[in-house]
Amino acid sequence: MLTFRHTIASESVTVNVPEDAADLKLFWEWLYRARERGPIALDTETTGLNIYSAGYRLRTVQFGDAHEAWVLLYERGGWHAQYAREAIQRCREVLIHNAAFDWLVLDEHAGIRLEDLAPWTTDTRILAALIDPRQPSEGGVGTALKPLSAKWIDPAAPDTQGGLTKVFNSLGFTKETGWAGIPLTHPTFLLYAGLDVILTARLAPMLRRELERLGVRDQLVTYEHEIARMCAVMQRAGLLVDQEYAAALAGRLAEEAERHGAVAARYGVASVGSPGQVAEALLGMGERLTERTKGGALATDKAVLLPLADLDRDWQRIGARTANPLADAVLRGKRASKWGVTYAERFMTKLSTAGRLHAAISPLAARTGRMSVTDGLHQLPSSDHVIRRAILAEPGHVMVSTDFQAVEMRVLAALANVRRMKDGFVNGGSDFDIHMFTAKLIKGRNATPRHRKIFKGAGFGKVYGGGITTIARQTGAEESEIAQAVAAYDRAFPEIKRASSRWQRQAFQNRMVFISATGRRLPLDRDRSYSVVNYACQSAARDLLGQAMLNVESAGLLEFCRLPIHDELLASVPQRDADEIAREFQRCMSMDLYGVPITADAEIGGRSWGSLYGADY
Repeated sequence: MLTFRHTIASESVTVNVPEDAADLKLFWEWLYRARERGPIALDTETTGLNIYSAGYRLRTVQFGDAHEAWVLLYERGGWHAQYAREAIQRCREVLIHNAAFDWLVLDEHAGIRLEDLAPWTTDTRILAALIDPRQPSEGGVGTALKPLSAKWIDPAAPDTQGGLTKVFNSLGFTKETGWAGIPLTHPTFLLYAGLDVILTARLAPMLRRELERLGVRDQLVTYEHEIARMCAVMQRAGLLVDQEYAAALAGRLAEEAERHGAVAARYGVASVGSPGQVAEALLGMGERLTERTKGGALATDKAVLLPLADLDRDWQRIGARTANPLADAVLRGKRASKWGVTYAERFMTKLSTAGRLHAAISPLAARTGRMSVTDGLHQLPSSDHVIRRAILAEPGHVMVSTDFQAVEMRVLAALANVRRMKDGFVNGGSDFDIHMFTAKLIKGRNATPRHRKIFKGAGFGKVYGGGITTIARQTGAEESEIAQAVAAYDRAFPEIKRASSRWQRQAFQNRMVFISATGRRLPLDRDRSYSVVNYACQSAARDLLGQAMLNVESAGLLEFCRLPIHDELLASVPQRDADEIAREFQRCMSMDLYGVPITADAEIGGRSWGSLYGADY
């Protein structure tokens, strides 16, 4: 038996590493005693993060309580692996920090189905996010184990990730290669593996007590664990990639980036990725640049360049000015380069042996609870079909996308009890257009599509917290016109400003924390308390999607789901049953929120995700 000792919160803790059958028998005796006392913390060490890559290995499985940990050398196989598998199955309750990762590791590499383990799991990362969802950059503690342990357990709690990185470097490995290369019985590797479960075991009851003190409902905790489980099921299924198309796309995008780079070079910009060169050239062409970065340099990001190229957020012509050819070339060159690396090349390099991309879905990525998806899939332009064309439905299947309709505005109408909006959504029929409704309400029956665009910008400014300058940039209108439109919007829907003031007062009275419609704690920045409207609406919209996912599972459709993207569920369904399944998805995503109908449309595409956006396959 290898034994290591460490001090946590002035108490000595022990990490045991069984080496033979006699040692494993002692582990078994500990396990039976420990599970009678309460939940057992569980963790894994692996060769990296890409669970489905070729050659991936599960190295250790560790169990622990507040005082003792046992690290089983799973990589040795035999009795070590067998005891680990059986021990997991005999645990009545387990504590895991960032459970989805370990669920999927154990599902893929130990034969422990996540459906069997998830119901008995408490994820301390979820508990922490429900207490304070902010990351360190936003003024919070974050949800990583080290800072949480330092806050709740011991300020001197070891940074196991940082400490191991130093060991990796001393052995000639990088942070990425060290997990696979470090010797299995390296003392620091084993000690830190054991300490993680001890810290998790200590963290859980503290977080539970804090949730109770704050009045966070148990139902919300249960709900978030269910959402995490469903997202893990989708990640396990993965996305089938058209490898031939992706390889050709990477080549085309490289050529496109080079072509637009050549255009930029004619204006003196040797690199489209150089903000200084771009700013200097644009000023030389007579453009006026006013926005600056945090470092004080002139800003030339997408938000600045799109209006100069006469493009809106969807890369459609605004018609407000003559497009600046340099701004256009820089935007398109950078996009082609990014798409080539972020998407086309990554689709090829991150594939599993089955040709699938298993993008990680983070159910609690944003402060508001909004989800995100790795590998850039959450940042795809809303109208793009080029990248999406690389993602395929299963053989014999077609893609179905079910999307909430105008959910942001419906949520705003419901939460702020906006009388005219609610009346429009209730009585406007299936073709009701809230933005044209608003334009006609303010401008009369002769309202034009341009009026619609301006008032759409004003409405989204309310939901997302955009100011006059931002809305003007996005719509191509003058700031004075936008200011008048926003004032008219407030007169038409006075309930929104009243709700914002009321919600800000409630937050001030609650130490700058707003409580969402579902009981979620949403901390506000004191100098940006007006963001409460954005947070309230975004959080409620996310929980509508979460409820829709629960409805989808209850209807037996989870096996078809592939991704939650913003306000959309993407599914691969058998072609012969597509009409029936699409109707069921639509039913599952239709509900009522405080008297406002939340509606959804299900669209049936072809074999590729891109077919839903104009691709021909």
